[in-house]
Amino acid sequence: MTPRADARDNRAQLVRAAREVFAAEGGDAPLDRVAKHAGIGNATLYRHFPRRRDLLAAVYAGEVETLRAEGEALLAHEDPEAALFTWLGHFLDHVRDKRDLALSITDDPGGEREELFAHWHGVMTETATVLASRAGLTEQVEPLDLLVLVTGIALSGAGKPRTERLLSMIRRGSAGTGQEGAGPARTG
Repeated sequence: MTPRADARDNRAQLVRAAREVFAAEGGDAPLDRVAKHAGIGNATLYRHFPRRRDLLAAVYAGEVETLRAEGEALLAHEDPEAALFTWLGHFLDHVRDKRDLALSITDDPGGEREELFAHWHGVMTETATVLASRAGLTEQVEPLDLLVLVTGIALSGAGKPRTERLLSMIRRGSAGTGQEGAGPARTG
């Protein structure tokens, strides 16, 4: 059964409000504040999101979808390598800025958290794979390796100038791996 339009609108408004409140105050912000920020009653919030983790997961799922959509939009970019590294920059920002939100989804009844994280990880890996393939890098570099490297940069606590330099180093290194004598041969 399809939810009524007002129920869909309320749910979307709650997720938008939660995104803003959680960004400002963290994932442990009072849910009453989310409902108030959305202009919706607490009962409606709990009807849509009976557990805090449900709301946290909905907000994080939206962040992952935004990242996926950015990657899809970059498929139209005239320079496939620039598109890949632009998206990896977005991924870096995502990991740096949204990691605490993801980690705040703590309780895991029946392995739901593990399933969610596996799905989100798959979405990000698939996006990186499509962009890397379009850039002609999948023969030289595994897209998951790019994500691991960029995650390390994001979690380093380095400022914007350093993260941009490090991302640039990965770009130069990945482009050079396919050229004879330009870098170490890929094994494995």
